[in-house]
Amino acid sequence: MGRVQINETQYFDGIPSKGWNFALGGYQVCEKWLKDRRGRTLALDDVRHYQKIVVALRRTDELMQEIDTAIPQWPIK
Repeated sequence: MGRVQINETQYFDGIPSKGWNFALGGYQVCEKWLKDRRGRTLALDDVRHYQKIVVALRRTDELMQEIDTAIPQWPIK
């Protein structure tokens, strides 16, 4: 778990490295979301949305691991 600094005084704490490094379409989702909002003040709704993204990515990684365990050989033969 790590800390993601969003400005000099504020940060998100407890961000799992798998969540931070999770990539879709060649982009790290968490990093891209923040970069797209650079220079803006994040509203409380923005903070909550970011937290939901982190939770969704964590759960997605868990499900991917379960699938890999259930179907160890992909593609199915």
